[in-house]
Amino acid sequence: MIKLHDLEFEPYISEEEITKAIDNIAKRLNDEYTGRKPIFIGILNGSFMFASEVIKRFESDCEISFVKMGSYEGTKTTGEVKTLLGLGQELAGREVVLLEDIVDTGNTLVEVDRILTEAGVANYQVATLFFKPSAYKKDVPVQIIGMEIPNKFIVGYGLDYNGLGRNLTQVYKRKESKMTNLVLFGPPGAGKGTQATILKEKYDLIHISTGDVFRYNIKNQTELGLSAKSFIDKGQLVPDEVTINMLNAEVEKNEGANGFIFDGFPRTEAQAEALSESLEAKGTEVNAMIALEVEDEILVERLLERGKTSGRPDDADERVIRNRIKVYYSETAILKNFYQKQNKYYGVNGEGSIEEITARLSSVIDDLMK
Repeated sequence: MIKLHDLEFEPYISEEEITKAIDNIAKRLNDEYTGRKPIFIGILNGSFMFASEVIKRFESDCEISFVKMGSYEGTKTTGEVKTLLGLGQELAGREVVLLEDIVDTGNTLVEVDRILTEAGVANYQVATLFFKPSAYKKDVPVQIIGMEIPNKFIVGYGLDYNGLGRNLTQVYKRKESKMTNLVLFGPPGAGKGTQATILKEKYDLIHISTGDVFRYNIKNQTELGLSAKSFIDKGQLVPDEVTINMLNAEVEKNEGANGFIFDGFPRTEAQAEALSESLEAKGTEVNAMIALEVEDEILVERLLERGKTSGRPDDADERVIRNRIKVYYSETAILKNFYQKQNKYYGVNGEGSIEEITARLSSVIDDLMK
């Protein structure tokens, strides 16, 4: 275990595993570029160790250059890539191999692709020591991969946390906290709010409801609340960035929590990715998306009955109720697919008594916490 600044990291990838991955990359480069005099371009700062080892293993003539770019602050990517040191060589008509220490979001590659296209290179390939397939959403091909890894924050072998850790000869991942984080979904009338209240007490979790967070920020005229209200007043959807920032602020308020129940969030894949990134920076993750599943006719019956006392007009009109249910399915289909790909989706029967539904949900959560 090591500590860099305020965070603890635990061993993750050994020096021997890194050496093997580099040997495999070098073999492929030697097979493909023998006698072709490629120019290797290392992406600083992170690739300096990786680039050095690759070049030492390359057996033909070659040139090497570097470009310095960056999109990270601390444990999070800013999404904005800055070119800090440009290329000095003439690249027109040259064969290029980009050497990256790690490819995650792909933001850096998009910018480098633009630079190389404008420079008129004959062709280029990307060789990366580490690749996070679950985080990569760009179209730039990554042809040569040393090792695929999960979307975890890592340091060592050129990778840093706020400037520290680059000189480590093996790779460490942030020490994971023992948190349980749930995304709770359910159609209107499924009893999601009731179950969230029960579960937060039973498992000592923080319940974060998107609706409650929006109402609080707007009522108290916070900076984020005023920003959200400006869109709502125009009849526009609140941008993902504003919603994400609101939810991140709620998470930050509860440092040291045992975990969270996210209610009504995320709603889009971009929000789901942002939530994953935010929790990853805290050394944890979304453990499961749990969706209450109830037959439509039962939902309609429940809501019409609730409408007799709730005073909500959308609980009293069957046509409106059925449309709300339809909208729910269309919205959550994207999220269901997102979490199913990670084997984190759990559908739970939401019919029966409150106690019976709680027991089913608890069974899933208890298994997750083992």
